[in-house]
Amino acid sequence: MVDFSLTDEQREIRDWVRTFVKRELIPLENEVLLRERRGEEPGLTDKERNELQQLAKKSDFWGVQTPVEYGGMGLDAISAAIIETELGRSFVSFRFGGDADNILYHANEEQKRRYLLPTIAGERKSCFAITEPGAGSDAKAIRTTAVKDGNEWVINGEKTFITGGNKADFAMVFAVTDKELGADGGVTCFLVDRDHGWTSEPIDTMGESRPASIILDDVRVPEDAVLGEVGKGFPLAMQWIGKGRFQLPARALGGCERMLDMAIEHSKNRETFGAPISERQAIQWKIADSQVEIEALRLLVLHAAWQVDQGYDSRHAQSIAKLFGGEKANEIVDRVMQIHGGMGYTRELPIERWYRDLRLLRIFEGTDEIQRRTIARDLLKGHVRVGATLN
Repeated sequence: MVDFSLTDEQREIRDWVRTFVKRELIPLENEVLLRERRGEEPGLTDKERNELQQLAKKSDFWGVQTPVEYGGMGLDAISAAIIETELGRSFVSFRFGGDADNILYHANEEQKRRYLLPTIAGERKSCFAITEPGAGSDAKAIRTTAVKDGNEWVINGEKTFITGGNKADFAMVFAVTDKELGADGGVTCFLVDRDHGWTSEPIDTMGESRPASIILDDVRVPEDAVLGEVGKGFPLAMQWIGKGRFQLPARALGGCERMLDMAIEHSKNRETFGAPISERQAIQWKIADSQVEIEALRLLVLHAAWQVDQGYDSRHAQSIAKLFGGEKANEIVDRVMQIHGGMGYTRELPIERWYRDLRLLRIFEGTDEIQRRTIARDLLKGHVRVGATLN
């Protein structure tokens, strides 16, 4: 029997986060939009974000997927997907505190003391630095180098589109340490403090996200800066990238749900030619198509998360969820804007903001084209079989 019901705990989590979003995040939306129109820093201020995280911590929402032994909630992937969906109901970018990059758990005890534990506590901020101007989808093409000089490594290169890179005080930098081996045993991950000399510059984008360009010019780090083993960095990078790709379409799902609610409400109140536009077939079909796609996306996200919880190789399912979520979320926000007409196009409503933010979903952490390549390759090589979803 296939059971799609949530557990009592998962329902409680969903309801608590939904209430938190309704009470704490949605009321901030107008101010966030106003700041953007004034050309100020987009999104929440650090003070606002920290206050909200501490408020949530009082209700034990801290470290959603951080292991219990490190002070987190240790929740399963399905619960994490549910949380992301609820947070996505507001375009205000927010995450609960107490998390750290999954690959930091590969650190040795001293590195955990200096990087992992302070990051979980919210005292330090990290960034994942692998993407370069000539190495985006093709991560194996990175050119940043690290050369051994005595008991130090000297790192040179440029990273780009690094999320969180402008505020991070340390970076997980991936560099080539053996050019002949390259990604097959010649890439190493280094924990590099900003104090070691790397610099960052923000990159303006069409949405809220302001990733960083990071320059490493003869940055010297000690031998103990290596995370994991020398030459074993590329598998760590792939582990980071694949840690929870399903959470990206999960957050988009929440935004689509709220936008569809807005469209339904608007269609009932907006009249043309003596009748609400909700009576027009053209509007009804937009609403119907959006609902069908929302429910399909929900199942794809939950199925991918379920595979993670079962310990299966979920990369194929996550690629499907991300590809479908990215494309359909962009179609849904376009329909919602069309239903709202001219008002939807203004910056008085959040629809225009979602329109810009959701476009990123089709690019970062694996473009649509990369997801299609992954899905097709898995089928053509026999890694998965057509119709084997429930096997």
